[in-house]
Amino acid sequence: MVRFIFAFIAAFALPLSAVAQVQQGAPNAGFKPAFKNQTRAPEIRDGTRLQVQQIASGLNHPWGIAVLPGGGYLVTERRGRLQHVSASGKVTRVRGAPRVAAKGQGGLLDVALADDFATSRRVFLTYSKPLSGRTQATAAGVATLSADASRLSNFRDIFVHTPGVNAGIHFGSRIVIKGNAAFITVGDRNQLKMPQNLGTTVGKVVRVAIDGRVPGSNPFTQREGARPEIWSYGHRNPQGAALHPRTGELWTLEHGPKGGDELNLISPGVNYGWPVVSYGIDYNGSSVGRGISRSGGMAEPRYYWDPVIAPGDMTFYNGRMFQGWNGDVVAASLNPGGIVRLKLRGDRVTGEARYLRKLGRVRDVDVDRDGALLVITDDPNGGLFRVTPAGG
Repeated sequence: MVRFIFAFIAAFALPLSAVAQVQQGAPNAGFKPAFKNQTRAPEIRDGTRLQVQQIASGLNHPWGIAVLPGGGYLVTERRGRLQHVSASGKVTRVRGAPRVAAKGQGGLLDVALADDFATSRRVFLTYSKPLSGRTQATAAGVATLSADASRLSNFRDIFVHTPGVNAGIHFGSRIVIKGNAAFITVGDRNQLKMPQNLGTTVGKVVRVAIDGRVPGSNPFTQREGARPEIWSYGHRNPQGAALHPRTGELWTLEHGPKGGDELNLISPGVNYGWPVVSYGIDYNGSSVGRGISRSGGMAEPRYYWDPVIAPGDMTFYNGRMFQGWNGDVVAASLNPGGIVRLKLRGDRVTGEARYLRKLGRVRDVDVDRDGALLVITDDPNGGLFRVTPAGG
């Protein structure tokens, strides 16, 4: 049921050409950007006002959302439960989710629907899979959702990262479905030698068919010693991923260390640099790697934040409810919280705005069937919220 409604004034009406930046702290690393507006782009000041309606509460560290075409939502809880949330806010458990290693940042993580879900009822989940010897791996699997959304059946893995690691952080773990293929983001699991090692799938974006087979068109299928699932490499902890609605290109959001969160346009076979380069520094103030932000043969982020926004998931807005937002990136922020909007021209950012910081740690953001935004808050008593233009 609906819990409460409140409104935020997001910005004052000033011309978009204003050079003011989003209010934020001083940079931690202070590297010089590689091109204009790679960081601290001009603030979007278009008078946007947002209204927030709580759909459901009592969700335990919710992590991922999927919008069901017939109404309602699937929401993962990190502790290992998949929940069905009706349009009226009723929360019921969906049985049949896999057993998870609920350790640190691990657990039941992302959820996505097959493109043909209306007929196949296929649901994809990512999670931290318990392995032997106290190790775990980022894994992805597929199951069939019952007609009443009460149970998953025939769950099976389609990807498990190798090797297993005994660490409770940096699982990555977004999954994006594009036709018969699945893109899965895998964090570095705090293993700094693995993201640049093509013999592992740790610190990578991988692509597999939705039945688990490896497409022959993947970039490293013919390279000896390389894992054929790898699509791109050199990633730290990408927790956001989305397809551009017009180009179909894959974009990701990636946690940096102290500074250096990244928005990346993902291309097959490309090295994104971690931990050789970073626009951040280590948490103790020391340099990452050789203390450089760029190097030949390594892709530049399309945008970075210093200080961080601690990104969760992202979406490209594609709807009619928010005028002037189509094609904009809408990103979840864990710290300082709320959501972040980026306006793009091609593959470059031209403006940034931030909203709803009072909501706290936002883990996932999506677009509802009617064009409203949906967000979940990462909290022991987390909520599912619907965001619309104020007065709309």
